[in-house]
Amino acid sequence: MNDDKEKKVEDDKENIESIKEFGASKVRSSRGNIHCLTIIGQIEGHITLPPQNKTTKYEHVIPQLIAIEENEEIDGLLVILNTVGGDVEAGLAIAEMIASMKKPTVSLVLGGGHSIGVPLAVAAKHSFIAPSATMTIHPIRMTGLVIGVSQTFEYFDRMQERVVQFVTRNSGISREKFRELMLKTGELANDVGTVLFGEDAVKNGLIDQLGGVSDALNKLYEMIEKKKESQKTNSTNMQKDDSNVQKDKTE
Repeated sequence: MNDDKEKKVEDDKENIESIKEFGASKVRSSRGNIHCLTIIGQIEGHITLPPQNKTTKYEHVIPQLIAIEENEEIDGLLVILNTVGGDVEAGLAIAEMIASMKKPTVSLVLGGGHSIGVPLAVAAKHSFIAPSATMTIHPIRMTGLVIGVSQTFEYFDRMQERVVQFVTRNSGISREKFRELMLKTGELANDVGTVLFGEDAVKNGLIDQLGGVSDALNKLYEMIEKKKESQKTNSTNMQKDDSNVQKDKTE
């Protein structure tokens, strides 16, 4: 009994520390154990952003995703997004990792999922967006030194194509519609692109469903339950196959 209490205290301490350091927490319930990962502020890439910026560091997130995928005690992943975007390569790296996970994954956009936050939102197996949340779709930008040659344009175009391919592969929006929204003029002040509110994001096929925290959790637990049932069925079938093989050998 004391051992259980001590373990709970240790788990609580670890959880609090994880929230403080990485914006992540573990949730245990009778329906399954989930890991909640928050992606907030700006996605920090190879260059460290100023200390006053709220950032999500990819060197923190990537090891967490590997640990989540390999940890047998974790049944599913909930990704909460409220981000303005950030480093394209870092954002795509995180998105690719989430998309390639075998465990059930659900994303929820609260506040905003802008720029490179769009691939991160659609990377999960099922995505939600709050009715009041927004998503900004626009072409890739670059800061710093830009060389005015044709190779620079080709690089931008190829980088942008990576984003287009990922989003259209992992959501219900068509390539043509996504590029149309990305290059739309007249909606953003001094910029090219489109702002989608929650309902618009669902109508355009970018996000699967409108909803909030409870909807996202229910969906994740539902996916976890289906996976457990599938594993039980596969295990039963394997046992039947083994028994049939043994029977054949005996005969």
